[in-house]
Amino acid sequence: MRPPPSSELPPIEQLREVMASLRAPDGCPWDREQDHQSLRWHAVEEVYELLDAIEARDDGEMREELGDLLLQVVFHAQLGAERSAFDLDTICRTLVEKLIRRHPHVFGDTAVSGIGEVWANWEKIKKAEKAGSKHERKSALDGIPTRLPALMYAQKLVKKARKASLVSNPVEAAPSNRLPEATPQQSEAAVAAELFRIAELCEAHGWSSENLLRGEARRREKVWRQAEAPPKQRTKKSTPD
Repeated sequence: MRPPPSSELPPIEQLREVMASLRAPDGCPWDREQDHQSLRWHAVEEVYELLDAIEARDDGEMREELGDLLLQVVFHAQLGAERSAFDLDTICRTLVEKLIRRHPHVFGDTAVSGIGEVWANWEKIKKAEKAGSKHERKSALDGIPTRLPALMYAQKLVKKARKASLVSNPVEAAPSNRLPEATPQQSEAAVAAELFRIAELCEAHGWSSENLLRGEARRREKVWRQAEAPPKQRTKKSTPD
């Protein structure tokens, strides 16, 4: 039987020792069987549980769910350390360096007039960081996590496309057109009702709204990526939106 870590250690060091003990030859059989692949969806589940706690404004539940999310980071860090790839210290060091580098208006002498310039600088710095690497973002549409839910993916895709002037004018949703004098709150309610109606329609036909929207987002993305490319690299012109 292993003794628990010393209570005199900082909490983060106690956590690191506990994780190492769970992965030790005489540790927990379940923890010893895990790898990065087997754990990947646990982090997603923990994020959603944290969202529930935040929306409930439950501090006690938030504390617990943040701990569960931290466990995923520490678990992956332990796995990385075991194969000499990275550990918790290098993860933290990388994060600290990135935050300092991407906030020159706080840790440097760059002046900004508002949040817009903060974001513009962030994107410029991020692009420079990845230039020349296998993660270089050659397209304005790069960098969206492929595993995002379809609706979140579509909205982020449109946002990036609009910033890159691949979408000409803002689109007015049909519910707003039916409410010409509507307040923003009424327009949002109408859009929410329309989204729900579409979900109902998909269910009635046995369609997956997730798959339908993801497929359409992929189609639009392909069209926009072709529009980005130099003329000689473009394939057959797609039907305009």
